[in-house]
Amino acid sequence: MPRAVTLIRSSTLSDVAEYAYAATAPAEARLIFLAGSCPLDADGATLAVGDVAGQAAACVANLSTALKDAGASLDDVISTRVLVATTRQSDLVAAWEVVRDAFGDHDVPSTLMGVTVLGYHDQLVEIEAVAAVLDA
Repeated sequence: MPRAVTLIRSSTLSDVAEYAYAATAPAEARLIFLAGSCPLDADGATLAVGDVAGQAAACVANLSTALKDAGASLDDVISTRVLVATTRQSDLVAAWEVVRDAFGDHDVPSTLMGVTVLGYHDQLVEIEAVAAVLDA
Protein backbone atom coordinates (compact mmCIF):
# COMPACT_ATOMS: atom_id res chain seq x y z
CA MET A 1 0.00 0.00 0.00
CA PRO A 2 1.43 3.44 -0.86
CA ARG A 3 2.37 5.66 2.06
CA ALA A 4 0.90 9.13 2.50
CA VAL A 5 3.89 10.63 4.33
CA THR A 6 6.81 12.17 2.46
CA LEU A 7 9.78 13.18 4.57
CA ILE A 8 11.64 16.30 3.46
CA ARG A 9 15.36 16.72 4.02
CA SER A 10 17.13 20.07 3.93
CA SER A 11 20.46 20.55 2.24
CA THR A 12 20.81 24.04 3.72
CA LEU A 13 20.19 23.18 7.40
CA SER A 14 22.51 21.27 9.71
CA ASP A 15 22.68 17.52 9.27
CA VAL A 16 23.18 17.07 13.03
CA ALA A 17 19.46 16.51 13.65
CA GLU A 18 18.46 12.84 13.65
CA TYR A 19 15.16 13.48 11.89
CA ALA A 20 13.72 15.03 8.74
CA TYR A 21 13.07 18.75 9.01
CA ALA A 22 9.61 18.58 7.44
CA ALA A 23 7.01 16.15 6.16
CA THR A 24 3.99 16.36 3.89
CA ALA A 25 0.86 14.37 3.16
CA PRO A 26 -1.44 14.74 0.16
CA ALA A 27 -4.85 16.40 0.52
CA GLU A 28 -6.64 13.05 0.21
CA ALA A 29 -4.82 11.57 3.22
CA ARG A 30 -6.76 10.81 6.39
CA LEU A 31 -5.04 12.51 9.30
CA ILE A 32 -4.89 10.77 12.67
CA PHE A 33 -4.25 12.98 15.70
CA LEU A 34 -3.14 10.87 18.62
CA ALA A 35 -3.40 11.81 22.27
CA GLY A 36 -0.15 11.74 24.16
CA SER A 37 0.98 8.16 24.55
CA CYS A 38 1.77 7.46 28.20
CA PRO A 39 3.75 4.66 29.89
CA LEU A 40 0.67 2.99 31.38
CA ASP A 41 -0.31 -0.67 31.46
CA ALA A 42 -3.84 -1.92 30.72
CA ASP A 43 -4.84 -1.30 34.35
CA GLY A 44 -3.59 2.32 34.27
CA ALA A 45 -0.48 1.72 36.38
CA THR A 46 2.68 3.60 35.44
CA LEU A 47 5.34 1.33 33.95
CA ALA A 48 9.13 1.58 34.40
CA VAL A 49 8.94 3.99 37.34
CA GLY A 50 12.12 6.07 37.50
CA ASP A 51 13.40 4.77 34.12
CA VAL A 52 13.23 7.32 31.30
CA ALA A 53 14.25 4.85 28.57
CA GLY A 54 11.85 2.21 29.88
CA GLN A 55 8.99 4.69 29.92
CA ALA A 56 9.86 5.86 26.40
CA ALA A 57 9.70 2.24 25.23
CA ALA A 58 6.31 1.78 26.92
CA CYS A 59 5.07 4.99 25.27
CA VAL A 60 6.21 3.77 21.84
CA ALA A 61 4.46 0.43 22.41
CA ASN A 62 1.22 2.17 23.42
CA LEU A 63 1.56 4.59 20.50
CA SER A 64 1.95 1.63 18.14
CA THR A 65 -1.22 0.06 19.56
CA ALA A 66 -3.21 3.29 19.18
CA LEU A 67 -1.96 3.64 15.60
CA LYS A 68 -2.95 0.04 14.81
CA ASP A 69 -6.42 0.66 16.25
CA ALA A 70 -6.71 3.68 13.90
CA GLY A 71 -5.55 1.68 10.86
CA ALA A 72 -1.97 2.96 10.82
CA SER A 73 1.58 2.17 11.95
CA LEU A 74 4.73 4.01 12.96
CA ASP A 75 5.55 4.30 9.23
CA ASP A 76 2.45 6.50 8.83
CA VAL A 77 3.48 9.04 11.47
CA ILE A 78 4.10 12.52 10.06
CA SER A 79 5.41 14.21 13.23
CA THR A 80 6.01 13.64 16.94
CA ARG A 81 6.50 15.59 20.12
CA VAL A 82 8.43 13.85 22.91
CA LEU A 83 7.92 15.27 26.40
CA VAL A 84 10.24 14.33 29.26
CA ALA A 85 9.70 15.50 32.84
CA THR A 86 13.27 16.54 33.59
CA THR A 87 15.78 19.35 33.66
CA ARG A 88 18.62 17.05 32.56
CA GLN A 89 19.67 16.83 28.94
CA SER A 90 20.85 13.25 29.50
CA ASP A 91 17.25 12.22 30.26
CA LEU A 92 16.09 13.87 27.04
CA VAL A 93 18.75 11.98 25.11
CA ALA A 94 17.80 8.67 26.77
CA ALA A 95 14.15 9.10 25.76
CA TRP A 96 15.05 10.31 22.28
CA GLU A 97 17.33 7.34 21.57
CA VAL A 98 14.46 4.93 22.25
CA VAL A 99 12.06 6.91 20.02
CA ARG A 100 14.65 7.36 17.26
CA ASP A 101 15.45 3.65 17.24
CA ALA A 102 11.76 2.68 17.15
CA PHE A 103 11.16 4.82 14.06
CA GLY A 104 14.33 3.65 12.30
CA ASP A 105 14.62 5.01 8.75
CA HIS A 106 11.22 6.72 9.06
CA ASP A 107 12.83 9.61 10.95
CA VAL A 108 9.87 11.98 11.14
CA PRO A 109 10.10 15.63 12.18
CA SER A 110 10.09 15.71 15.96
CA THR A 111 10.26 18.08 18.88
CA LEU A 112 11.98 16.94 22.07
CA MET A 113 11.46 18.96 25.22
CA GLY A 114 11.85 18.89 28.96
CA VAL A 115 8.76 19.78 30.96
CA THR A 116 8.06 20.33 34.63
CA VAL A 117 5.52 17.58 35.22
CA LEU A 118 3.29 15.15 33.33
CA GLY A 119 -0.21 13.99 34.13
CA TYR A 120 0.16 10.57 35.75
CA HIS A 121 1.82 9.59 39.02
CA ASP A 122 5.53 8.79 38.41
CA GLN A 123 5.20 9.61 34.69
CA LEU A 124 8.42 10.83 33.07
CA VAL A 125 7.70 10.49 29.31
CA GLU A 126 4.82 11.19 26.93
CA ILE A 127 4.81 11.03 23.12
CA GLU A 128 2.33 12.90 20.92
CA ALA A 129 2.00 12.05 17.24
CA VAL A 130 0.13 12.85 14.06
CA ALA A 131 -0.18 10.24 11.31
CA ALA A 132 -1.48 10.29 7.74
CA VAL A 133 -2.85 7.34 5.75
CA LEU A 134 -4.28 6.75 2.34
CA ASP A 135 -7.39 4.61 2.74
CA ALA A 136 -8.00 2.02 0.04
